[in-house]
Amino acid sequence: MKKILIFLALLFIVYLIGINTVPQYIEMQRNPVKSPAPYSVSLEAQALYDRLDFISDLHCDALLWGRNLNERGDRGHVDFPRMREANVALEMFTIVSKSPAGQNMQSNSEDAFDNITPLTIAKGESPWNWFSLINRTLGQSEALAQFVEKEEGKAIFIRSKADLEKLLEARNTDKSVIGAMLGVEGGHALEGSLENLSKVYEAGVRMIGPTHFFDNEFGGSAHGENGAGLSDFGKDAVRKMNELGIFIDLAHASPAIVEDVLNLTSKPVIVSHTGVRAVLDSQRNLSDAQIQKIAANGGIIGIAFFDMAVGEPELPNILASIKHVRDLVGVEYVALGSDYDGSVAVPFDITGLPLIVEGLMEAGFSEEEIRAVMGENVKRFFLQNLN
Repeated sequence: MKKILIFLALLFIVYLIGINTVPQYIEMQRNPVKSPAPYSVSLEAQALYDRLDFISDLHCDALLWGRNLNERGDRGHVDFPRMREANVALEMFTIVSKSPAGQNMQSNSEDAFDNITPLTIAKGESPWNWFSLINRTLGQSEALAQFVEKEEGKAIFIRSKADLEKLLEARNTDKSVIGAMLGVEGGHALEGSLENLSKVYEAGVRMIGPTHFFDNEFGGSAHGENGAGLSDFGKDAVRKMNELGIFIDLAHASPAIVEDVLNLTSKPVIVSHTGVRAVLDSQRNLSDAQIQKIAANGGIIGIAFFDMAVGEPELPNILASIKHVRDLVGVEYVALGSDYDGSVAVPFDITGLPLIVEGLMEAGFSEEEIRAVMGENVKRFFLQNLN
């Protein structure tokens, strides 16, 4: 009992001294940019970039850190002003509700101390969120809705095909209008409840990864301990996600879950942020066989930007990963999946995306292929598959 009281006292101290200061310090340490802005590319590359109608990224964890996304930040990788500066039309903001201490790519226990608990407290969130994963998830969902509302029509929360069509129509005359979608990293956020699946859908969530860095009620993580496939709950949840219109994100899923989902789902899947084993042989990454099965499912694969997904140096390996997917199954299945603000060091923030265009040009990609990779594939995927 004494240890519990001491722990609670320490958490209260974190709460008192930590609001604003602690989250800022943690984020500066966890989300560095290896080459700070501004970025420059050739005149030809910039001209092509400026011609792109729709740029999109499938994975960003900016909601975790308590930053005001309506203001241009001096830390982290993404906010609404920097999206506009980079002419990014659509960002998938993802919710992290739990992260194990000692997080690594090889093996993590679901019983490890949770890194997100002290961060949640230090951000000044409601005590109802301190020890509840579903409340943290709904809290971050509401935060995104509030950021969008403060934009007074200059941002659209994309929950449906109609919302996406509204975004596209608005951007025909005003490129400052941006779109935001909402995903969840790890089905543990549902706390084993299909009722909570309905709650997050109502809150705007349209993508969920069954597992993140540890095994949970859905089954095994690529970085967990048991390597299991979908549990009975996981299978029920997949069916319910198909019914509701929530995309299944296979990033971080065990190989057994990847197989089970592809055999069970009636809808195309997403791999929101990943590398490929042909470029970096890691349990984090997709094999050629998995890439082919995801393509056969009609899915889409977002290539991540950080070293543990693509290796170092990052930019050449990002390009090599995109090229590998194109050469293996076709350019229509590959997209950007940065993992911005995901406790990773990246080579550039969102305003550095022209560097990818320049690299793809130098690699011999046509303008049509570059348009596909930079966002047209994502636009087509969601227009075809959003309810």
